[in-house]
Amino acid sequence: MTGAPSMFAPHDALAAKLVASLGPEGTDGSHDLTHIHRVWRNALAIAATEPAADTELLLAAVILHDCVAVEKDSPLRSQASRLSAERARGLVEPLGWTAGRVDALAHAIATHSFSAGLPPETLEARIMQDADRLDAIGAIGIARCFYVGGRMQSGLYSPEDPAAEHRPLDDRRFALDHFKAKLFRVADGFLTPTGQAMAADRARVMRAFVDTLLGEIG
Repeated sequence: MTGAPSMFAPHDALAAKLVASLGPEGTDGSHDLTHIHRVWRNALAIAATEPAADTELLLAAVILHDCVAVEKDSPLRSQASRLSAERARGLVEPLGWTAGRVDALAHAIATHSFSAGLPPETLEARIMQDADRLDAIGAIGIARCFYVGGRMQSGLYSPEDPAAEHRPLDDRRFALDHFKAKLFRVADGFLTPTGQAMAADRARVMRAFVDTLLGEIG
């Protein structure tokens, strides 16, 4: 992680402390430090059009939003954001933040997850959710989808019915199913105007990819 905090301007000092508090990276390349960098860039792009956004709190939420690692196929997956929110409370304790500020951080982390299904009630929570979900769609979302599919040992697609026209979707068995099962739904659920515009561009990339892949499959 040497040199990583420079990616978190304008809050490099805070980033250095929080990144160090995470400890060594795990083996999930879809939720590594590069994911955090991308989510932060997304968050800054959205916050630039939301003058009231607290970017310091937002940075802490971005860095700590996956601080408890839970695999996609784990029965605890729906609790991952809540577990991360609780751990984040302890990780920011040395910062001396007020209880209300810590609660706001925990809320932004707990509500970012699609699987948790919790509504974000603050501006920072809405930005955090949009910023993280932008990294699940578009070209990077395509890459992450098939990367995770490989980790879960799923197939690329169903050879009998690739588009799932005559069978239930099963994205645990087939990576291509994940687009209909989740990613296209994610792309339709953004909360900020900037996030919605960015998501629309990325959704077009995904739909073009799926159409092209199905054409190549025949």
